Amino acid sequence: MSASVILPDLATQVVVPVAAAVGIAFAVLQWFLVSQVKVTGDGGSAGKGGASESLIEEEEGLNDHNVVLKCAEIQTAISEGATSFLYTEYKYAGGFMTVFAVLIFVFLGSIEGFSTKSQPCHYSVGKTCKPALANAAFSTIAFVLGAVTSLVSGFLGMKIATYANARTTLEARKGVGKAFIVAFRSGAVMGFLLAASGLFVLYIIINVFGIYYGDDWEGLFEAITGYGLGGSSMALFGRVGGGIYTKAADVGADLVGKVERNIPEDDPRNPAVIADNVGDNVGDIAGMGSDLFGSYAESSCAALVVASISSFGINHEFTPMMYPLLISSVGIIACLITTLFATDFFEVKAVDQIEPALKKQLIISTAVMTVGIALVSWLGLPYTFTIFNFGAQKTVHSWQLFLCVAVGLWAGLVIGFITEYYTSNAYSPVQDVADSCRTGAATNVIFGLALGYKSVIIPIFAIAFSIFLSFSLAAMYGVAVAALGMLSTIATGLAIDAYGPISDNAGGIAEMAGMSHRIRERTDALDAAGNTTAAIGKGFAIGSAALVSLALFGAFVSRAGITTVDVLTPNVFIGLLVGAMLPYWFSAMTMKSVGSAALKMVEEVRRQFNTIPGLMEGTAKPDYATCVKISTDASIKEMIPPGALVMLTPLIVGTFFGVETLSGVLAGALVSGVQIAISASNTGGAWDNAKKYIEAGVSDHAKSLGPKGSDCHKAAVIGDTIGDPLKDTSGPSLNILIKLMAVESLVFAPFFATYGGILFKYI
Repeated sequence: MSASVILPDLATQVVVPVAAAVGIAFAVLQWFLVSQVKVTGDGGSAGKGGASESLIEEEEGLNDHNVVLKCAEIQTAISEGATSFLYTEYKYAGGFMTVFAVLIFVFLGSIEGFSTKSQPCHYSVGKTCKPALANAAFSTIAFVLGAVTSLVSGFLGMKIATYANARTTLEARKGVGKAFIVAFRSGAVMGFLLAASGLFVLYIIINVFGIYYGDDWEGLFEAITGYGLGGSSMALFGRVGGGIYTKAADVGADLVGKVERNIPEDDPRNPAVIADNVGDNVGDIAGMGSDLFGSYAESSCAALVVASISSFGINHEFTPMMYPLLISSVGIIACLITTLFATDFFEVKAVDQIEPALKKQLIISTAVMTVGIALVSWLGLPYTFTIFNFGAQKTVHSWQLFLCVAVGLWAGLVIGFITEYYTSNAYSPVQDVADSCRTGAATNVIFGLALGYKSVIIPIFAIAFSIFLSFSLAAMYGVAVAALGMLSTIATGLAIDAYGPISDNAGGIAEMAGMSHRIRERTDALDAAGNTTAAIGKGFAIGSAALVSLALFGAFVSRAGITTVDVLTPNVFIGLLVGAMLPYWFSAMTMKSVGSAALKMVEEVRRQFNTIPGLMEGTAKPDYATCVKISTDASIKEMIPPGALVMLTPLIVGTFFGVETLSGVLAGALVSGVQIAISASNTGGAWDNAKKYIEAGVSDHAKSLGPKGSDCHKAAVIGDTIGDPLKDTSGPSLNILIKLMAVESLVFAPFFATYGGILFKYI
């Protein structure tokens, strides 16, 4: 232990698992509170859940028994659809995981010819480290653990969301405040479970692997990078597969239902309506959960790798070494305090308080976390230490590291609020887009695209400023902890993000169960706020992905033994060009997949409307199962090519063209991927909220554009439909592309450094 650190090593060993345990306990408590709302047909238990109170308050409670039964039935259908899709997706993901685990073992084990002899250390000259074969085995184990944690996170998130959706609908009968609390608590279950389990598994891996590695911290933390790779590779399938599923159903339901048949959104006569609601859970919840878990795992791994070859690792200072985990631990506690503000300290009583309540969550968590970071930096770091900086050691002070984490944290908030400004219908950008619908869909599309491109400007400056400041202060380690800072409030970020799809589902269930207009207005208000917060969540995910992939890029360059990446050399420049092209190729694949799956869905929905007698009159039931099957089959088939593109590119480039070209590819993909991701997400979000602005008809301006079914509204629906794959498939998947290629390159760096560049060796 370093004498200059206030926090003893034993305290660190206790603080991290205790914080994780508190996070899990808090998630369980929130789940228990949500479960108190009963969804059963039995009048007695419904009364106990508080449904009978609404009889006194409102006329909606009179038909109580049937409404509760109907909600329970719809909830079961959504839950079963989501579960069966995830099981199918995970079967394929499991097969991929097995193949890739073998690849990792073979590639990394072959470096020393599968020798079990100790090897000289890569960084600590004159010392011997564990054999490459051990690193291969432990990297493979870490990869599998990361993948499993990612899948479980996504699955549990989906389960709680499908558990909470009908409960939110039923609570909406008592008022918007009660419904808000159920939806928000359910989001918090997912946020805290994911943040705490990610931290806990990483902590256990470090300690268990440490038994074998002993003093070889360089090898230990290199092996742990597999954890980040596992988390992100599963997130790719969750995001792409889930995104294709949800948008195929959404586009199919909207085009035939709203535009052709003029029936409301989530109308039970629409055959694609169950598939659409299932999609919200598998794409926005399971996919988002895996995605942010991947970011968290990777930023922790990048920071630990750089720290292990800095003075913390060389002098075996355990507490400063665990600084990234301490930040995450404090983050869980900070988010816990923040959550209480929304659920216990202040109550949402009116519709116009929903969005401010969610925004306050972001501000409070950022403010509380800033104090937490200062505390951790003071207690857990020596005043001066050195950080590895491309072959040299840079002297850094603890306050400088505090600034690095804080700048990441506050940049996240800036990106969140800029995203909100461009995607919320409370501000002029979205209102301008809505206004452009007067002259048809074409002008709506033009305005929406312009808005997306413009919305890139300030987030990029925020990311650039964070990178410049954190790199100047603490080299690549500074960038890695800045990314961790942005992700330190992940529990609150995810709670707000998961709240959106839960509210969306609640609205769908209210419509399908035939609840009154007043209930639907409340769920729509919850959903509109959720739409904006989902856009904020995507902004966070993209911003943190940019910082994470740069930190991973730095760790890769260090591990591969490159001191400078010279753009003027042809090897690097061709890599830059190809890397910048990859996000376009990837987006083309995912957009086309949504388009072709939506085509099948539209044909099926039309077929049912034309061939099932009494469907439009509401006397016959549609065949929901066929639509669910179309979405499932299409997304499973279509998620494989984009996944293969991302996973194979670093392997092919590194092996055949070498580490310098690969560093060019990574830089190019990062630079172009971030721009496309932000513009795609914000364009889609703006189109969606422009449509909702017209539908809600709250202001005089909105009333002049409406009502539902008008030409103006139809133009807005077309914009929303085009934006669907942009904001929920291509945009969010791109941040996984840039992170995943970087972390994969880092894991395979020892192999590329030894055997890479086969083609250039013979030219």
